[in-house]
Order: sequence, then C-alpha cells, then structure tokens
Amino acid sequence: MPANVLTIPAGAPFAETLTRGLIARYGTDDPLALAGATIYLPTQRAIRTLAEIFAKELGGAALLPDLRALGDADDDDILLALPEHELALRPAITPMRQQLLLATLVKKWKTATGSGTLSFAQAANLARGLAGFLADIERQNADLAKLDDLAPADLAAHWAEVHKFLCIVRDSWPAILEEEGTVNPTAHRNAALARLAERFTAQPPQGPVIAAGSTGSIPATAKLLGVIANLPGGAVILPGLDRELDEKSWAALDAGHPQFGMKQLLSELGVARKDVIDWAQPLPQTRARVNLLREILRPAPTTDAWRAIAKRGGADVTDGLKGLSLIEAAGPGEEAAAIALILREALEKKDQTAALITPDRNLARRVSVDMARWGLAIDDSAGRPLAKTPPGAFLCLLAEAADAQFAPVHLLALLKHPLASGGEDTPTFRRHVRELDRCVLRGARPDPGFAGIATAMKRARDDAQKYNKRLVAILDDLKPWLDNLAALLKPLEALFAKRGASIDELLQTHVAVAEALAATDDIPGAARLWAGDAGEAAANLVANLGTACEGIADIEPGSYPPLFRSFAESTAVRMVRGSHPRLAILGLQEARLQSFDVIVLGGLNEGTWPSAASTDPWLSRPMRETLGLEPPERAIGLSAHDFATLAAGPNVILTRARKAEGSPTIASRWLQRLEQFTRGLGFDENDLNPPQDYMAIANALSEPERAGERIARPAPTPPVEARPTSLSVTEIETWQRDPYAIYAKHVLGLRPLDALDLDIGPLERGNAIHVALENFIRETKDSFPDDAQSRLIAHGEKAFKEAGVPKAAMALWWPRFLNAAHWFVAGERERRANIRQSFVEISGSASFPAPNGEFSLRCKADRIDILLSGGAAIVDYKTGAVPAAKQVRVMLSPQLPLEGAILAKGGFKEIGTIDAAEMLYIGVKGDAQPGKIVHFGDETTELVAKAEEKLRTYIDAFANIKQPYWPRVIPFRKDFAGDYDHLARVREWSFTGWEGDEE
Repeated sequence: MPANVLTIPAGAPFAETLTRGLIARYGTDDPLALAGATIYLPTQRAIRTLAEIFAKELGGAALLPDLRALGDADDDDILLALPEHELALRPAITPMRQQLLLATLVKKWKTATGSGTLSFAQAANLARGLAGFLADIERQNADLAKLDDLAPADLAAHWAEVHKFLCIVRDSWPAILEEEGTVNPTAHRNAALARLAERFTAQPPQGPVIAAGSTGSIPATAKLLGVIANLPGGAVILPGLDRELDEKSWAALDAGHPQFGMKQLLSELGVARKDVIDWAQPLPQTRARVNLLREILRPAPTTDAWRAIAKRGGADVTDGLKGLSLIEAAGPGEEAAAIALILREALEKKDQTAALITPDRNLARRVSVDMARWGLAIDDSAGRPLAKTPPGAFLCLLAEAADAQFAPVHLLALLKHPLASGGEDTPTFRRHVRELDRCVLRGARPDPGFAGIATAMKRARDDAQKYNKRLVAILDDLKPWLDNLAALLKPLEALFAKRGASIDELLQTHVAVAEALAATDDIPGAARLWAGDAGEAAANLVANLGTACEGIADIEPGSYPPLFRSFAESTAVRMVRGSHPRLAILGLQEARLQSFDVIVLGGLNEGTWPSAASTDPWLSRPMRETLGLEPPERAIGLSAHDFATLAAGPNVILTRARKAEGSPTIASRWLQRLEQFTRGLGFDENDLNPPQDYMAIANALSEPERAGERIARPAPTPPVEARPTSLSVTEIETWQRDPYAIYAKHVLGLRPLDALDLDIGPLERGNAIHVALENFIRETKDSFPDDAQSRLIAHGEKAFKEAGVPKAAMALWWPRFLNAAHWFVAGERERRANIRQSFVEISGSASFPAPNGEFSLRCKADRIDILLSGGAAIVDYKTGAVPAAKQVRVMLSPQLPLEGAILAKGGFKEIGTIDAAEMLYIGVKGDAQPGKIVHFGDETTELVAKAEEKLRTYIDAFANIKQPYWPRVIPFRKDFAGDYDHLARVREWSFTGWEGDEE
C-alpha cells in the first residue's frame, strides 16, 4: 500500500497549501532542489497560479519545479516528458477538420439510406454531437464492438436506425482517419498518457513527481495517477477528499455526489480512504463550514443522521453559516448588478481578492459589463465568443447578408456595423447608409440582390419626382455610392447564386470582400479587421478553417453562414492584458485550485449549476450502460465537487435569479438542501443574509435621481404662424383625439418610418379591395349588369394580383372577398334604383375663416352618389372596423360630416354645390358577417352643421398662441399606441402608460 496518496482538505487554499508544503519538504537551501521536481496540475491556469505563488514565497531566489498541465492537458505538453525517439504518435486531427469530415460522412449516409437529404450545415450540427460521442467512447474506453447488441428487435425502429448509423461511423471513420494519418484527439491524449505511464514504469524519474488537484475523471488519467502514486518519489495529492464522512454514507454514494469521483479514483489506485493522509492539517476556521457542507450534501439514504444533529442543537451549524450568505435576485440583471457590487467592494480593502465563479457565461458577461460602471476590466476565463466581438460579428453578418441576397434587414445590420466603411471615410459612409435605409429600403422587401435595391431606388425616385425635389437630389447622390457598394459585394453575391461551391472558395471570397468593406479612405481593411485580440482570433479561425476544409466536397453556399457562425461561436477570445489583478471571473474548471478572499458562486439554479443531465442524442441509458459509458449524472457529481470545494471558503456568497427569460427558475439542488437542513434546525432565511443589502444598493444605483416623480405632460405651444392651416378630414379626428400628433407631423415635420421587410397585411388588403370596388363602380355606373358579381370578382382578382399578395395570404383573403362580393352586389343592386350618378375617389377642399387668415380642409371621398330623390349620399368603404354611430354623432369620427360640409360649399368641382342627404359607412369584411352598413339619413344635415361648428371651434382655439397641443386627449383605446407617443413620453407622465378609457 503506497503511503504517497494525500489530500488537501476542502477549505484550505489549495495552491498556497501545495506550494508551502513543497517548499517545506524539499527545502530552500539548495536553489536547484525544487527544479528537479515535476508537478502535474489540472489546468494551465493552475500552472500560472502556482508559478506566481512560488515566486512570491521564494522571492525569486530559486528555480521553479517543472509544471505541466494534465487534466485538460494540451497533449504536446504531456509529450515533452518523453525522449524524442518515443514521440512516434500519430498527430491528433483538429476538431474543425474532424467535424467537417464527419459532416461529409453523415451527409453521404443520409443520401445512401434514401430517407432524404441534409444540408451541409445540418450535417455539421449532427457531426458536432457525433464527435462528442466518439470522444466519450474513447475517453471512457468503451467498446464499440458491442454496438451490435444495442438494438434488439423489441426496441423502436428509431434505435435500429441509430444503430445502423453508428455502425457506419464505427466501420468507416477509422479508414478516414487512416487516410488522414491522424487519430481522434481523445485517442491521442489517451495514448500520450499511456506512453507517459509506461515511461515512468520502465524508467522511474530521479526527482519527485507529483500529481496535484486531479480528480482522475478520465480513466487514462486515473491510470497515470496510479503509476505516479507508486513511484519512489511520486505523490498524488487529491483535492478535498472527505476523510470524515461515515462509512455508511461512503458506501451509499451515487454518481451525483461530490465524493463519488474520489471514491472511483481511490478504487482505481487501490488505496483505502483511511490510508490517505493529509498534505496539511485542515484549517480550524473552515472546519465548521466543511462539516456543514458534508451534512447538506449527505447521500439521501443516510439523511436520517440530521436527527442527531437536531438533538445536539444548532451550535455547529451556526459556526458553519458564518461567512456564508445567499442572494436571491428577481432576475439575471439584478443578480449581475449585486455581484458587481460585491466585487467592487472587495477593492476597498487592501490586497483583498474576489472572484465570481459560475458556469453561466451570460451571467459572467453581464457582470463584466456592469464592472465597466467603475472603469474596471475583469478577466473572464472563458472569454467571449468570437461571434460576439466586432470582427467576428462583422464576418458573420457579411456571410448571412450574402445568403439572404442582401435583404434590407441583413444588409443594414451589416452596413451599420462599426467596421463597415466601404473604402471611404466612415462618417460619409454612415450618412449614405442612413439615406439608403430611410429613402429606399423601408416598406415591403425589394426584389432579391442589388438589382432589386436599384429597382426600388428608381421607383422611389420616380415617386419623389412628383412631390419632393430634395429627396430626388438625395437619391441622385446615393446612386453612384450604391453602385460602388454593389460592385464591392458582387463577388460574394455571385458566389452565393451558385448551386455549389467549395468551402475554401467561399472562405477566400468572404475574407476578401470583408477586408474591402472594412477599408476606409486611409486605413486598409486588413489592418482594421484583424487588429487586437479579437481580430487575431478571427484571423486564426480563418486560417484554421482554410486548412481544415482541404479536400472537402463542394457544399451549397447557404450552409456556409451557419457553419462559419458555429465555428465563431465556439472560438473564445480571452483578454490578454488590462484586467484587474485582484478580480476574476472563472468557470468551474478554471476555478479549481484557486483561492480568493471573497468568492461569489453565481447562477445556482437547476439547469445551470448543476447543468441538466445531458440527453444522449444517439443512445438510451441502457445502451450507454451496455457500451460501458458512465451515466449522465456523472457530470453532476463533478459540479457538486466543485461546489463543495468552493463553498468551503471563509467568505462565500451564493447567488441565483428567481426568474430567467420571464419564467420562474428552480433553485439548485444544493441550495434546496441547504434550506431544508437549516430550516429543520430552526434557522430562517435571515441567517443567510449577506453583510450588506447588495440588492437594495444595486437597485438604488439604477434609480433615477428623482425616482417616483412624474414628468409634466407635454404641452407644446408653437408660434401661430408655424401651426398648420390645412388638414385632411381624417386628420381632424386625430386633431381632436391627439393634438400632439398634429404638432409632431405638421409643425416638427416628423413622419413615422415604415418598418423594414413589411409583410402584406390589412393595409394592402384594404387598398386592393378599394381599387376593386372603385373600378367596379366606374365600369357599372351607367347601368347595373346582370353579371355584376362576376365582374366585381374579376376586378378583385386583378387588384390582388397587382398588389403582389402572396399565395398564403390569398388563401385566407380570397374566400372572404368572394363572400363580401356576393353581399355587396346584392345591396348595390337595391341602392342603384335611387342613384342618378356616382363619383368615385374624388378629391375636394373648402376654406373656412380663421383668426389669422383661412383654414383649408381637404379630402378624397371614396364615393359620392347623386340621388334621384334629391341631394347626395356620401359613402366611405371600410375593410376593418366600422366607426360606431355614436362616435359620429359626438363628432369623434367626423370624416363623413366634414365631407358633407365640403360638398355643401361646392368643394368637389366635378359635382358642384349640393347638400348631403345621406351618409353611409359600408364595411366590407367577408367573414361570418359579410358586411355592415352604418347609415345616417334624416340626421345628416344636423351632423354636417355640427361638424362644421366644431371644426370652427378648433380652428379658433388653435389660432391662439396659448392653446397647447396636448397628447392623447381622447385616445382611440387606452392600449393604443400612436405614432408619436414615444416622442410625447406618454409612459413617463401617465400612471398607466396610456390615459383615457376605451370608448
């Protein structure tokens, strides 16, 4: 039994304890004493930490031991321990090359089975999971020969298909690796570790060899640890082995317990737990915390031991809770703000260090951003995905814009990126992009490509020629710029128009166009695109992908953007310099062996920490067991070990968010255990309160200086000469309901922009129906034919076709139009008996006296019928909601009465002066109620007079400089947002956000 298996207990600072023990054991009298030792550590970060501690402890007066990474090792680092003639291992295939080759294999298999085809991007996604499966197989020394026993006849046909696919991988992939002259990365590491173990066995090193901090979760690593433990100068130092857990609980450990991995490793080493000795004595100040965590994490079958603790009272638990606190925030943003405060507070104490440790990278990024409030950069060990850095996002946007044929949303996202300059000075380029956005791309999507954008620009210029000479000048200036931009992006546009292209061709064209688009008038694009840490990572990704894609068959160009983005998402960009030396943000693996004065364990929710037990897309649990693979819960056990080790520190703050993305979260199982255990002993949530109310402080920082005070309701009073003296009849309703909208539109000259990529919707449907009805009335105004319904349907077909209504919308709209047409023709046939002449889409205007001159009221009536019985009928078609009669009578919808006032003044030149005898709203919907008529007969004259009187009142009122343009005086609905409500800051001055009740 070797006596050289030791442990550094939880709660002790691992790296410092290890360093001091090494110095004490090997002494400092001889400067070369430590140099003869070789120390294997789990991570590269642990190596850096240990080197810094050695330098601090020794004052730089001695040579350091040979420090090497083992657990997440860079394989080349391991192989440096071997003589040159023993390095004859095949190189490992790069993960990128492995994924591309596996994707090719998946695609061929899918085609060969005749069950459809996959795009290369879809195949690459499957290949990523397949690579992970192969890594698991090799990491755990599973036997793929047992695949034939996985899918007996009584299992679902799905598993039979999976079995066939995995057999192809088993049989075909080795041949591909042989042709490549490589091996899988995991197999390469296993071989390197095995070779190192053989070397140590055959020729034991002369100096000390120590493996410290490894849990031996990889079988090949565990075997090497066994060899090291039996070397004459060897030692294995385990992290946080619980030597005091009772034997009953030790025997009952399951895969999710933090000590399960230790138990497995000791079994592999052939060492009993009682024979493991302490590298250093446990710290008295953390003993109570370690005892508390042992009880909280106790295996479920032995939790009856809690009764004995309850009988003894809670004194030990009270000591264990000292320095341990819990923050439960409302959401991730509040959690991040509180954590940032904790880290910032640590800097107020001399030499105090602090770290956030979490597997939640979104939380890590939030905290990193919040720290910028105080001008602090913080080192996040996981870095940022390249796709979320400026150069990575720019490259992804360019590829996706080309795939979308430069549709407006994708094109503008690309052109508004900070790196886009198109070879000219950036401010000029930005101005042109804004003009393209505002003047050309708004509204319905243009035809694909730059040809479609050029057509849209020509159409916009032709329209502007009639009414806006300034816009014509803008578009004329914009055209050569757009031509230059189209020429710059044309190589990529042409390549994506092909049915197939090689990844290398796509990549080279992609990079060339990106550099051209990133160039300014005085800085080459390459100098901007590849600058800094992120630019260097992007350049490495491009170089690696160019090497990895050699010999890969042509792919459909549409698969290139998601493929490139997936690689950019999985490429981490780490801060090389500039981070604060006393603060850190770490992932679980990077945090191993680290120690800090203040530790925040963040994101403690189920599904995050611990992460959900992964579902194997290939195998069921029984199948994994048949192959000899570990259960998915094994990863939870490793996370539990990290939690137990880190939570044993002297000053630990646990945090979680009660909600994430609008949904309630479930506290981590370890927090649930903590609550159950402490509540059972009479403790409450106040016993876990942090020393400061960080949540309250964070909320106070986010509050405005005068929190709770409402701003005053806007009441602009522009000069009388700036106020509008001409409005349309439809704007009169807006004038009454929301005067501020009239102010914004006519005084400030603001117009709402159409959205990008507008879908065909109610507006287009209404316009098409109006056109169909107009043409039908024009055609039949002299006589009403027997085939009137078929004629209206024919006009409808033409109108919908010219509107470009897609088939999906027509499938819904056309049956409703047919229903409405039948109803409309029947009603029209009856009305024609009293109609002498009809006028459609007729414009009119009339002047009304105003204190400062005249006020012009204008309109375009859908239809005016001259009646045989005398007078005229004013008709307005509605394809949406029809105004209620009450709204017309109280003058909230005064459109028809005001058109009657214009008619009475002879404002329709084609008709002359005539009084309105009728007013009708004709609703044309075509649903369960095909149509609706709101009719005003005898009261028409009264309503026209009332509308004119109210109009004069408004004209006089707003001719007064003291009359403000209030927002939302009588809103359409309390939940209705007008075009200018954001400008009026409605949500800031009204209690509910919208004032007024629904009519």
